[in-house]
Amino acid sequence: MEIRLASFAELEEIDSIYSEARSFMRAAGNPTQWKDGYPCQELIRSDIENRQLYVVEDCGELMAVFVYFFGEDRTYKKIYDGAWKNDEPYGVIHRIAVSEKSHGKGVSRLCFDFAYEKCGNLKIDTHRDNIPMQRALLKCGFAKCGIIYLENGEERIAYQRID
Repeated sequence: MEIRLASFAELEEIDSIYSEARSFMRAAGNPTQWKDGYPCQELIRSDIENRQLYVVEDCGELMAVFVYFFGEDRTYKKIYDGAWKNDEPYGVIHRIAVSEKSHGKGVSRLCFDFAYEKCGNLKIDTHRDNIPMQRALLKCGFAKCGIIYLENGEERIAYQRID
């Protein structure tokens, strides 16, 4: 498996993985995260342009997609009912999705480890109803730190992994 930057030529495949992820979340009891077709094509294009959208590929087939960047996330400035483990510079993962046929193959861990190796201080958040992601984060060395709020006011559980 290889992780590399996504390209515009892969938009259809990337959109398909995100669609599968939305369906999976609904089936797993998470009906409100990634609603209304989130992430939209415009956001995906912006992520590619900003060179922060990555794909996991194996034998020419996309297995997963995720955003990784190093720098501040505005929604992480305030944390409630807890605290970040440190105030050091950090990397962020957003919009991670694994294709249905790649579930159970350790792809999420590969993505988390890839990002962690780049920064050694990694933050991520997820919806309260996204139990599979919460389990994956804890299994991969993240600690639950508190609650953050997105710009639209939605609550998310915040996690951090440090050295």
